[in-house]
Amino acid sequence: MAEPNTRKVALVTGAARGIGRAIAQDLAQDHDLAFTWLTTTPKAPPEGALALQADLSQPGSAEEVIKAVITRFGRIDVIVNNAGLVQPSPLEAYDPSAAQAVLTVNLLAPGALLAAALPHLQPGAAIVNISSVNAYLPPRGAALYGASKAALNLWTKGAAKELGPRGIRVNAIAPGAINIPEAPRPDELTELFVKETALGRIGTPEDIARAVRFLASEAAGFITGEVLTVSGGYRL
Repeated sequence: MAEPNTRKVALVTGAARGIGRAIAQDLAQDHDLAFTWLTTTPKAPPEGALALQADLSQPGSAEEVIKAVITRFGRIDVIVNNAGLVQPSPLEAYDPSAAQAVLTVNLLAPGALLAAALPHLQPGAAIVNISSVNAYLPPRGAALYGASKAALNLWTKGAAKELGPRGIRVNAIAPGAINIPEAPRPDELTELFVKETALGRIGTPEDIARAVRFLASEAAGFITGEVLTVSGGYRL
């Protein structure tokens, strides 16, 4: 009979590139890893990781992802809701389908994943939602994206309140301007962000991954319901 798995298991959504990939690579150092991807085929995923192609905007997708993780590893301890959708939402050109997609991926999918995972989560489990400074600094022409992240922040606090008695923590991270290697910003735009950032540099995916590691770890065992801004002091 195989021995039960005692290594913690982490699920990271949207982890084929950028911030999600950095989070997955960091957690894979000492967790069994599962991650989802949608359109970008993962390159050199961590050894032993479970890669799941999943469209989290589709009904039933969250349940399928959690079932696959439990089937493979037998447990789940950390969920990082990183998958997100940024869509322009000019006020004069409302697009119902685009609006629904943004809200579904950014707000409703984390709820669906948590609901599917709850029967398997034990005291000490941690949920980390990837929000954005745009939750309180709404981007011009994409206010709906900012609103979806603001709603995610409030949901984070509500979930933390409900799950606290079960010993399950729920927190969020709000990244500032992050330079994604696969899709770098133009130099002029980067310079503008740098000028608005107290530390005088743009962020990296690894900056966010380190913050996720902290909130997912026992070092943050008395932290729940918080939104940690990781922006280098953007627009202080």
